Amino acid sequence: MFAIEVIMYYFCKLMAGIYIHIPFCEKRCIYCDFYSTTDNRLAEKYIDCLVTELNNRICELGNEKISTIYIGGGTPSQLSVGQLSRLVESIAEMADFSKIEEFTIEVNPDDVTLDYMGKCKALGINRISMGVQSFVDSELKAINRRHTAGQAKDAIDMIKSVGFENISIDLIYGLPQQTIESWKYSINSAVALAIPHISCYNLSYEEGTVLYRMREKGEIQECDEDDCIRMYDILVAELTRAGYEHYEISNFSKPGLYSRHNSNYWNYTPYLGLGAAAHSFDGRVRRYNPSSIMDYIKKVGSNGTAYENEQETDWERYNEYVMMNLRTMWGLRTEQIRERFGEVLYNHLIIYSRRFVSNGELRECNGNLSLTEKGIMLSDYIIRTLMYLPE
Repeated sequence: MFAIEVIMYYFCKLMAGIYIHIPFCEKRCIYCDFYSTTDNRLAEKYIDCLVTELNNRICELGNEKISTIYIGGGTPSQLSVGQLSRLVESIAEMADFSKIEEFTIEVNPDDVTLDYMGKCKALGINRISMGVQSFVDSELKAINRRHTAGQAKDAIDMIKSVGFENISIDLIYGLPQQTIESWKYSINSAVALAIPHISCYNLSYEEGTVLYRMREKGEIQECDEDDCIRMYDILVAELTRAGYEHYEISNFSKPGLYSRHNSNYWNYTPYLGLGAAAHSFDGRVRRYNPSSIMDYIKKVGSNGTAYENEQETDWERYNEYVMMNLRTMWGLRTEQIRERFGEVLYNHLIIYSRRFVSNGELRECNGNLSLTEKGIMLSDYIIRTLMYLPE
């Protein structure tokens, strides 16, 4: 449990962030429902549009200092060194890089080379996020990943060798063919590689994905729910024992190495999203770009921007705030609910949280509500209960 001073320090440090979506992939993983394409012929034009959009929209952040940048996808490491350089140099013209605390790029293991990582380092990128998903080759093959476990380990060695210390990897549990023992092996492999940040997700079968269609046709069998719960319990136990902090339901880090950019999302900090399918939030208004490269390029070409506005009510923003913040170990500051969303929603939170506090599923400390380890297992139910639905 954290002292309130630590919580306040952490939240006060957050400023604003920029997210840039790179939708290009060499091939699609069967479980992925993020917007992406395997056709990179428009990559140069797409970079042109990102630069144009950045120039026209940076003002949305007002006077907020930019503290984090995140280049995600898709597979950003599919960009050439020249394309990546042009993009980052354009950002540097708009943002004071001396104020950037965290600059992340997502990479795929088999894209990693010493030259590419060295260039990333030279451009001011200071954090690498890599989608490993598993350290078992048969599991990687089952979900159509294009790297092997050996390539992932070699990539981590190369990333470290050029001077990156802040490294994150993704792992997935509940995979086809995965067992309790193979899941333990992937966790222990990550720990042995001294990875400072690990994100772990339960495999989901999203409608429209190849994985979803395979399950519907009986070509693949979904992991038993009890096994998935056991895998999550093992994950928490193993990483806690190895010195990781369980700072968000799906995220673990060595002390102080939380994902600052993702914490911006959870803490309602303004961020600017650029590129096809990217979303933005200025503190009150959400904006979203079309999930189509062609539509994005066409709109930016004619208007300089491609977004549409999405106005949210106070209760919609309250619901999202509750959902995001209760997932973290810092939880909710109840007085902030009152200040941001008013007395009605504050009273709703206080009344409906009481039984979870009494049951030991929520912890109440100095006006802060957070999930206990017991509560994490019921987090979806607790969050739904605390949400507000107008009559």
